[in-house]
Amino acid sequence: MKKLIVLLLAVCTAGFVFAQNKDLAAPDPTILGADSANFALREVSIDLFEREGSWNVKMSPDYGIITGRFFEGGPDPEAKSPIAAAGSEELPDKRTYGVKVEFFRRGINSFFITPSQPLAIDGVAKTVSVWVAGRNQNHTLTLLVRDFFGNNFELYMGSLSFTGWKQMVVAVPPSPDGKRGIVQDSAYFSSRPGLSVVGFRVDCDPEVAFGTYYIYFDDLRAISDMYAFENHDPFDMMDNW
Repeated sequence: MKKLIVLLLAVCTAGFVFAQNKDLAAPDPTILGADSANFALREVSIDLFEREGSWNVKMSPDYGIITGRFFEGGPDPEAKSPIAAAGSEELPDKRTYGVKVEFFRRGINSFFITPSQPLAIDGVAKTVSVWVAGRNQNHTLTLLVRDFFGNNFELYMGSLSFTGWKQMVVAVPPSPDGKRGIVQDSAYFSSRPGLSVVGFRVDCDPEVAFGTYYIYFDDLRAISDMYAFENHDPFDMMDNW
């Protein structure tokens, strides 16, 4: 009996330590869509916010004026943990994209930050992250994506009530059957890219949506399952004729 009690205490203690060490707020890409037989998770760069003209901003002219431009600077390079593959783009990764909103009056409104064209993500995306410099306002950030079949979805990333740079991360829910939800691949259209980022939406808290608001973006990336890409037969035929 004593041995049983000691064993139960050890199991409970181990579970408590695990719960204390695990960050429940951060999505774990290793368990998203865990029904897959094989995983080859890789961190891939989507955009570094370096190219002029690559991003646009818009909002209703009834609520204010919005401006977007690139600036020198960004988050701490050590905190970002640069992706080695991102260097293949031959970009210096020294700039960020800033957005300035000048509100006319309080109100329930939103503004959008969109790329000049949808940004395709290699592989099957498990999580998408972006570095954001907030100004401690209760506005919220939502990621706008387009799936394999051109359907648009919104993924809530969180509140912007923080100061300085923060990496905001969102999990991409796996499709239960390849037909419903966010579908990222199909056996019938193997040459088509999966998930694409079509922008961000900031929903403003009407209590603080006045005056001037600033927000900055840098280093959009994803953690993707690259198994199908890395194990593709290089001599296989392409079905694009």
